[in-house]
Amino acid sequence: VQLVESGGGLVQAGGSLRLSCAASGFTFGRYIIGWFRQAPGKEREWVARVNSGGSGNYADSVKGRFTISRDDAKNTVYLQMNSLKPEDTAVYYCNAGGVGGFWGQGTQVTVSS
Repeated sequence: VQLVESGGGLVQAGGSLRLSCAASGFTFGRYIIGWFRQAPGKEREWVARVNSGGSGNYADSVKGRFTISRDDAKNTVYLQMNSLKPEDTAVYYCNAGGVGGFWGQGTQVTVSS
């Protein structure tokens, strides 16, 4: 099982980034896939998730700014992040199967003010 995140980087406040999570080694289409993030000195927090039907749910802190989507043909989930704020700075992790499931290695997102 492997989850590989990409697309992180440094962006100014108000900018956009699109994160990708490429999965392999399990039946991707059956899983709810989520994004979590962890800022320095803080606990990991849930950001968004998409179910097998493509419906997304979002944390209040990102609702209206982030959009999660999936392409089951490519075994990939995306997180489009718009109107980024400095408080979005964190390492972003892809997850399949919930907290006890599979995790990627993370990708750093840094938003400068």
